[in-house]
Amino acid sequence: MEVKTIGVIGAGTMGRGIAYAAALGGYRTILEDVMPENLAAGIAWIKKSLEEGASRGKVVPEDCAAALARIETVTSVEAACREADFLIEAVPEEMELKLELYTLFDKFARPNAVLASNTSSLSIAEMAEMTYRPELCVGMHFFNPVPKMRLIEIVRAPKTSEETIAACRELGSRMGKEVVVVKESPGFITSRVNALIGNEAFAMLEAGLASPEDIDKAVKLGLNHPMGPFEMVDLVGLDVRLRILEYLHETLGEKYRPNPLLKKLVAEGRLGRKTGRGVYDYGGRSQSR
Repeated sequence: MEVKTIGVIGAGTMGRGIAYAAALGGYRTILEDVMPENLAAGIAWIKKSLEEGASRGKVVPEDCAAALARIETVTSVEAACREADFLIEAVPEEMELKLELYTLFDKFARPNAVLASNTSSLSIAEMAEMTYRPELCVGMHFFNPVPKMRLIEIVRAPKTSEETIAACRELGSRMGKEVVVVKESPGFITSRVNALIGNEAFAMLEAGLASPEDIDKAVKLGLNHPMGPFEMVDLVGLDVRLRILEYLHETLGEKYRPNPLLKKLVAEGRLGRKTGRGVYDYGGRSQSR
C-alpha cells in the first residue's frame, strides 16, 4: 500500500500538528476545515513551529520551506477525500461527529484509502461499521503537542487488515515517531492510565492533601513524568479529559468516575490553557478548591 497524499480533517490543535508531521515526513498534505479562519491559523502555527524547530536544530532549515510547500488547504471533506491515499480525522472527541465523518469518507474517499481516527478513547469498530471497508479503518492516536511527542498508538479494530497496520507503521516512521499497536478497547493504553492518574490527582487536590504545584512537582520529579497531571490536563483541556472519563466510566466501570472537582471546573468554563484558566490561572495563581 503506497501512500503519497495524506488528508487531515480538522485544523484544530491536533489536526494542524498532524499536518505538520505529515508534511515534514515528505507527504503531500491536504488540511481540511470548514472554517477558513481555522485553516489560516493552522498554517500560521505550522510555519511558526517549523521556524522554532529550525532555531532549536530539530529541523533542517531547508526542510521548512519544502514542508510548507507540501501543504494545501480545502474547506470540504469531499475535496480532501478526492486526493488522499490516507485520511486522518482530528475532529472533536464526539462519536456522533466521527460517525458522520466516516459516512462521508465511505462515500467520497478513494477505494483503497486508509480511514484513520485520531480518537484517544472511542471505538474504531463502531466507526468502521459506517463503511463498506472496515479492513481499512484504524485508530492513530497522536499526542499533543504533535511536533514534540514521539508516540503514536495504532489501534487495531477486529477487522483492521495487516496491510493497514503496516501502512500506519510506515507513516509513523516517516513522521519520526515511535508506534505501539493495541487491540481496540476503551481508552487503549495511554488514555486509560492517564485518566486514572489525573483523576487521582484531582481527588488529592479536592481533599486538600497538597497544592497543584506540589502534586505536579512530585509526579515530575518522583515518577519522572515530563509534565505533572495538572499541567497536562490544562494543556489537553479539562473538557476533553472529562469526556474521556465519562466514556471510560460508562464502558469500564466505577474506577473511572470523574472527580467532582474536575466537573465543577468544567462547568465554570475553566477548561485550561485554551480559555486562560483551568487548574491553573495563567495570571500565575492556581485553583486549589
